[in-house]
Amino acid sequence: MPNISVKRIEEDLFALSKFGYNKEDKGVYRQGFTDTDMAARKWLMDLFEENGLKTRMDGAGNVIGRYGEIEKPAVIIGSHLDSVPAGGIFDGTLGVMAGLECIRTIKENSINLDYPVDIIATSEEEGRFGGMLGSQAITGSITLDWLEQAKDSNGEMLKDAMAKYDLNYLDVLHAYRDKEDIKAFLELHVEQGPVLENTKKTIGVVDGISGVFKWLVRLIGKADHAGTAPMNMRSDAFLGVADFAHEIQRIIDEEGTDKSRITIGHLELKPGFPHTVPGEVDFSIVGRDLDPDVMKSLANACRRVLSSIARRHRLMFEYEEMSWLEPKYCDKNIVKMIEKKAKDRGYSYLNMPSGAGHDAQFFTDITPTGLIFVPSVGGISHAPDEWTHWIDVERGSNLLLDCLIELSTD
Repeated sequence: MPNISVKRIEEDLFALSKFGYNKEDKGVYRQGFTDTDMAARKWLMDLFEENGLKTRMDGAGNVIGRYGEIEKPAVIIGSHLDSVPAGGIFDGTLGVMAGLECIRTIKENSINLDYPVDIIATSEEEGRFGGMLGSQAITGSITLDWLEQAKDSNGEMLKDAMAKYDLNYLDVLHAYRDKEDIKAFLELHVEQGPVLENTKKTIGVVDGISGVFKWLVRLIGKADHAGTAPMNMRSDAFLGVADFAHEIQRIIDEEGTDKSRITIGHLELKPGFPHTVPGEVDFSIVGRDLDPDVMKSLANACRRVLSSIARRHRLMFEYEEMSWLEPKYCDKNIVKMIEKKAKDRGYSYLNMPSGAGHDAQFFTDITPTGLIFVPSVGGISHAPDEWTHWIDVERGSNLLLDCLIELSTD
């Protein structure tokens, strides 16, 4: 049974982390279509070519390295190269560098494959412009209208950001891959949560990726003087959101499952002055579950509860649905294959959903897809202290190798 070199993956990950590394907070700043992101893509292309891969960048900025000249559908492995602001060194990048190491190992062991392999470092997965551009482009899940309207939180248009690097946003539409040209997709990723560590499991075998809905909610009351307005005469917008926060667990208990999540991640009080009763509160609600019907039940419950709370506190309730992504499911045969390969290696594993979004979710629409998790220390991710032990990197990469060989040979 061949084994990867975790030392080479370690060297590659640390080399890649230098692109966008900030010495002050020790975080990685490599957002999509920035100087550091594009420099990292150029570095990766050079690395792919040094390892004998036929390398190119498509119209969406995805870096693709192909191993094998066989005219058959390709097995795709990979993940994303960009990071959140002040991110860690493993998120996304592990799947790319482990993919390259799998090819090195296959070559060193003279393993003959019957299908070509594409390692893909997708672009703009972290959503600077509101989507997962690279994987959406490959899978045909993107529209011209969206491309022309997409902008980041500072108002910079996607098409302008791409133009800085001589990329034409219209070419994103040419990155589409026909499903007949793809045999399967595999992604290795850090869990980004505490479950594997807490259950002392080596591998997470992902059976599906939770659907997500995002609302922007506004509760409108009446701004008033904090000293002169009696407590029983106020229309305090903050009390509305505070009451809703207390209702979240009840909503999940009654309408959800153990896989349900509801989060208030952003909140802004207006006018936001210490001596003024808040007359308005704007906040986000993000709901997740692996069952589309449960997602609808959660959303309906949130609407009912907010309406009731608004009446109780003499508030007006408004909301805007910003996005609704349906749950996606990994291929059952690939899930079974991952389980078998984990058993063959003697690795403990846990079947689990992914609460976070990944490139894999878009590939489920066009090809058999698998997603493998390895533990995150403390469940921490999207932060400078994101870490995965090298022994877990080694185990996950060996499992990826075994699955890649299985999928690439008849």
